[in-house]
Amino acid sequence: MGFLRNLFALIGVVATLAAGYGYMSFSRALDGFDPQAMSVYRDMANQLVASGNPAEATVWKSKVKEGLTFEEVDQSIKSVANEMNIKGVGELPLGDQVEAMQGKKWRKLKIYLYCNPLTAAKMIDYSDAFSAYLPCRISLLEDKTGKLWLYTLNMDMMIHGGKPLPKDLKDEAVGVKKIMQAILDRGAKGDF
Repeated sequence: MGFLRNLFALIGVVATLAAGYGYMSFSRALDGFDPQAMSVYRDMANQLVASGNPAEATVWKSKVKEGLTFEEVDQSIKSVANEMNIKGVGELPLGDQVEAMQGKKWRKLKIYLYCNPLTAAKMIDYSDAFSAYLPCRISLLEDKTGKLWLYTLNMDMMIHGGKPLPKDLKDEAVGVKKIMQAILDRGAKGDF
């Protein structure tokens, strides 16, 4: 019995040391990163573990207020974007396209594309890879139960997930983030 107790104690010590080493290695790997990087990745990891879905871990979503129609939320999104002076650069009525191709009713889904072209140019001048994140998107989606949701990309990884952005670029990126969050929040409430 004493042998098993000692063996399990040794396993516990080794596991604790390995976890500590892993944490320290990860922390050292983030040296020079934005001060918020660790919390961004911790939040993403928590979301991933909770949902098991990597897409869920990288988006913000907001449930649309009961009683609002798809059309009312559509108008709200456009109104808030216009008020906040972000350029609409496209709309993709994907749900309608699926219906047309399948020849039968499908859920409502529309994707709105927004951009501040000058901020986008600065992001791309900083790193060509940022072009894959442009333009910013808001999705208005009817879920499988008929409820409406708004989704957008969680921009924190882009802003805080690596080495610090230059201050002026970070300030602009945070400004765009606030606009996208306002569209998400106010659109879900049907604000105009």
